[in-house]
Amino acid sequence: MPHATHRTSVRGPTFIRLLARLTDVDVRPSRQSLSDRLGQWLDWTHAVALSTTLDGKPAEVDVDAPTFCSAEAEECARVRRSLVSAIASDSTFVTSRQRGGEHALTEEEGVHEAVDYSVFRQRYQAIQRSMQAATGNLRGRLRDMLAQQSIEMARLADVDAVMERVLSPREQALLARVPVLLGDRFERLRQAEQKALAEAQVAKVATAITPGAWLDVFRRDVQSVLLAELDVRFHPVEGLLAALRT
Repeated sequence: MPHATHRTSVRGPTFIRLLARLTDVDVRPSRQSLSDRLGQWLDWTHAVALSTTLDGKPAEVDVDAPTFCSAEAEECARVRRSLVSAIASDSTFVTSRQRGGEHALTEEEGVHEAVDYSVFRQRYQAIQRSMQAATGNLRGRLRDMLAQQSIEMARLADVDAVMERVLSPREQALLARVPVLLGDRFERLRQAEQKALAEAQVAKVATAITPGAWLDVFRRDVQSVLLAELDVRFHPVEGLLAALRT
């Protein structure tokens, strides 16, 4: 009797767990510690830069530099809300029901037409660029403010600057793979529905599957991944805010 395959439970941020579920990838837990894995991302030049930052003397406090206040925290919250709203309301990812009955009917009539994934990929990449630009601007501004708090905080700001410079290229390369993974999800959903409808037609039985329903499932999946990616991109911003509030 065949045994059912059990996938390994993926631990980590919601973003990683969500991608693992949607892409149907059996991710094995790493046996390396976080520091060991991070060390593989840092070459000797990065290590020297980080060591110099940790051991060196931070720059002198600039009395004319902007200081942290509640308005800055509110601005970070506003930017995040704006990005969440952009994801939720993007016409490419809004489901047919959210678009209204008339549009839903038109879309249902045309479900047999070819749907090009490139439209979804381009919109996902455009939102990624918006998130990167917004969080990068916030991170730089908060880091400048942190550097004016104390010597210890100035060193923390310098470390964050080095880590951003070192890790951002690898981070962006990994995040650029997300639209590719979602493209695989897109094709699996479409093929699964086509297969189910074809089998029902051959068997001449009624089916509860609504033609084109897979597309709304995919749209909701993409929105969930974008929101989870936004959380990941805001982690450094939240860390700097936490340091500024102390």
